[in-house]
Amino acid sequence: MRIAIGGFQHETNTFSPVPTRWENLLAADTWPGLLQGPALLETMASAPEQAPRNIPIAGLIDAAARAASVELLPLAWAAAGPSGRVTREAFERMSTLLLERLAQHRPDAVYLDLHGAMAAEHIDDADGELLQRVRAAIGPEVPLVASLDLHANVSPRMLAQADLLLSYRTYPHVDMAATGARAFDWLLRLLSGQRRPLMAWRRIPFLIPMCWQCTDLEPARALQALTQTLEQQNDAPANFTMGFPAADVAECGPVVWAYGRDAAQAERTVEQLLQATLDAEATFNGEIFDARGAVARALQIVEQGRQQAHRPVVIADAQDNPGAGGSADTTGLLRELVRADANAVIGLLVDPQAAAAAHAAGVGADLALALGGRSGITGDAPLETGARVVTLHDGVVDATGSVFRGYRLTLGPSALLAIGRVNVIVVSQPVQLLDLALLRFVGLTPEELDIIAVKSTVHFRADFAPIAADILVCAAPGAFALDPAQLPWTRLPAQIRRRPLG
Repeated sequence: MRIAIGGFQHETNTFSPVPTRWENLLAADTWPGLLQGPALLETMASAPEQAPRNIPIAGLIDAAARAASVELLPLAWAAAGPSGRVTREAFERMSTLLLERLAQHRPDAVYLDLHGAMAAEHIDDADGELLQRVRAAIGPEVPLVASLDLHANVSPRMLAQADLLLSYRTYPHVDMAATGARAFDWLLRLLSGQRRPLMAWRRIPFLIPMCWQCTDLEPARALQALTQTLEQQNDAPANFTMGFPAADVAECGPVVWAYGRDAAQAERTVEQLLQATLDAEATFNGEIFDARGAVARALQIVEQGRQQAHRPVVIADAQDNPGAGGSADTTGLLRELVRADANAVIGLLVDPQAAAAAHAAGVGADLALALGGRSGITGDAPLETGARVVTLHDGVVDATGSVFRGYRLTLGPSALLAIGRVNVIVVSQPVQLLDLALLRFVGLTPEELDIIAVKSTVHFRADFAPIAADILVCAAPGAFALDPAQLPWTRLPAQIRRRPLG
């Protein structure tokens, strides 16, 4: 059985002014840069005794290595960090690369590793366009299966072009590799002659803020558990993607879809998922602090816990999340930590100029800096401050947590700066602070801090929740609005509510 494999992953924040260019696909950041042909297998394959790197296509490659009579035909794969629309040039070059390599083979099936919330300059539904082009190239009989992110904005065209679409079920995304393996299992069923299942789908009529999509919390935890239960009961895939609510496209928002042996089974399953989600609408919420309130509450929790085993309070600087198109350089929460002279760390703050100045000055040097705040975010500005250089690093860090499992992260020249008792981890490339290794690489011991402020929305929870006394969500100025209703929508259908009711 010959399975062609490839991928093109991008989560597009259409409200970001920073375009995603071809060079962004070429460069490695948290994930590898563009991979073609055999290099795709060589880079993504894991040693037999190791778990696969937590990337969907790596999970599929690992599963295929344990299967008999399967040959993988590597096409091309690329990803870029969340940012603005993919340029026409980048989308067309990557699409052409995939299709040209596909034309060199006559595969029995095709697997694509997609995000599901990619928008290009000239195509809102870029994932649907890519699936349609691949379907046109292989014809109607060759099985086409794709994996999608939990934040996918799933369109009818995507569902129509693929035989099966399978999404992650966790946020933090600890099951990316597992989803690739799951896709491989269903591909084998199709290749063994199993009848292609029928599909039903429904769009959820409201947007879900990203911070309440976390599957460690209710109601997302129970809803994703329900999809798994229904899939097991019916022996047919069931999915709930909660959408990426920073994409001004007509297909933005949550979707449930299910497959079945017949249309009636698929309809029953999807109606059950729809009703469960509608019933949970009012519970997609929680407390969100401004920067001053978050720091005050964190210090209160720290003081209350003095007589107990010490555990840090984690504050999510959630609107400056580079994993959702944020610039990761805003200073609102940093200012409040400095004002309180808290025993804290904040990161990862993107400021290549400050990192370069720290490396030029050396460890122990005192610097006068205009730190961060260069992205032009309303209500934000550089922090004029003095800082001491504590640690310098080249920014190459091996991750240890469950989300970044198997990743080598490239942060560029990095430094730990001290402003009083506040530690600031300054990097040159945007990466979410979602792995404890991203504190330890500059010599910090996370458990010894009172407050850990992370430029992340949810992904950090997988690694940080086990050590945290509490987790607070902060809406300091940033490019990624936690409340979708605040965004200047132009293409979202009027019947889609901008936030959950309740």
